[in-house]
Amino acid sequence: MTNREFLTAISSAESLTDDLRKFAEDAIAKMDERNAKRNARPSKTAIENAPIKDNLLTLLTTEPQTTTDLAVKAGISTQKASALLVQLLHEGKCAQTEVKVPKKGKQKAYAIIDIEEESEDKGE
Repeated sequence: MTNREFLTAISSAESLTDDLRKFAEDAIAKMDERNAKRNARPSKTAIENAPIKDNLLTLLTTEPQTTTDLAVKAGISTQKASALLVQLLHEGKCAQTEVKVPKKGKQKAYAIIDIEEESEDKGE
């Protein structure tokens, strides 16, 4: 059981005094405040990865490329390229698709999102 689960259980218990409930609610509020501060600043790894992500964006084209191809071009491991491309995907900066690779089957491939094409799709 985590501290948050314990304090939430205490704050919702009916047989406890108001003082105990208030203490638990205050402790949860302090945890939320600490977590908000911690999440507000980027981690050391995120700062180190920012230029690599920018480099990956410059390597992306409208033609889908596999993670392996992009990793080789960027000079990083396939695993790191994969993780950073997924981050770019979640940020909406690239698109993911599958391509057939001879003797390897289907692999994930990434392409830059065409902003003009996306605007036309939205009717703008």
